[in-house]
Amino acid sequence: MKTFLPKVSEIKRQWIEIDATKHTLGRLASAAANFLRGKHKAVFTPHMDMGDFVVVINADKVKVTGRKLLQKEYIRFSGYPGGIKRELMKDVIAKNPDRIIREAVRNMLAPTRLRSTILNRLKVVKGQAHNFKIDKKF
Repeated sequence: MKTFLPKVSEIKRQWIEIDATKHTLGRLASAAANFLRGKHKAVFTPHMDMGDFVVVINADKVKVTGRKLLQKEYIRFSGYPGGIKRELMKDVIAKNPDRIIREAVRNMLAPTRLRSTILNRLKVVKGQAHNFKIDKKF
């Protein structure tokens, strides 16, 4: 039996909308990563970029469990001495809520060459209004 490999021209991409108010952060990121990677398709191939576009709405209303809002830190390092910046999750949500979802989805994907192209198909919207044509809602 021969192995079926789809051609790049045969890959059809859909637009999937995920509402952040219905899911906790980790489960939302996991589902988004699977859709972006294309694991929900019957012809999934690990070394090919087969995923769909994902639009996450209501990013500022994402659910988190426990005391993560007060305890979880997002750390950045500029490369200079004393250049570590630490922010609590509640401050990041107030300023830039899409950063939390992007970082969670990014960490759910394998660190391969495809990760940056896959992440380009992730669109995060603060409210509900967007201009993307949606095929499915999750």
